[in-house]
Amino acid sequence: MDNFFDMKCNRLTCRLSLTDKAVVTTCSHIFCVDCATELFNAARLCPACETALTEPDDVVICSLHLTNDYKTSVLSGLSPAMILEICSRAIGFWQYQSHQELSFQTAVARSLNDKNAQLQKQLDNVVREANNEIGLLSSKLSELERDLELERRKVRDTQEISRERDREFQKLKARLKLHSPSQQRTHIALDPGSTREDQTQSPPSSHRVDAPPTA
Repeated sequence: MDNFFDMKCNRLTCRLSLTDKAVVTTCSHIFCVDCATELFNAARLCPACETALTEPDDVVICSLHLTNDYKTSVLSGLSPAMILEICSRAIGFWQYQSHQELSFQTAVARSLNDKNAQLQKQLDNVVREANNEIGLLSSKLSELERDLELERRKVRDTQEISRERDREFQKLKARLKLHSPSQQRTHIALDPGSTREDQTQSPPSSHRVDAPPTA
């Protein structure tokens, strides 16, 4: 049988695709064999709409893949009116399942859209908070960069002042070295000629030897 879509078990916790055998009800619902065995053994109520299924033919197992021989014989001998009634009910069952599947998928899509909208809203909030945080951090970073540049300028100025004072200190140190007593003694020791000259040019002694008297 060519299906426009695969029928699924009408039990919402199952939703198994039905491809081989299934259990159908007179209230136009269909279930997989496992779910039907579990549900209908507990109570003869449709788990989808809670319709009482008391008659033997209210719940039947059907094959979803019919042989050609079965297709030939299943409706043979029935009147055209009965065949049309059976086909009409089968088409009604199919339309109901199509409508139910469309409603289910619409509800799923709506739920997904709602969740997507909530997630998008949360994402927008997270992005907005992140952008605000990034803006604050950027401002703090700019302030820190300005403070760092000011500190660097202060360090450069301090280094320049230190170098200038070091040069002045070296000049004062050199001057002090030139005027120190040890430097003066060294200068005198290195010029002995001036001492002898001073001794040669010293004034004569005050003791004088008189000449002997003439005869």
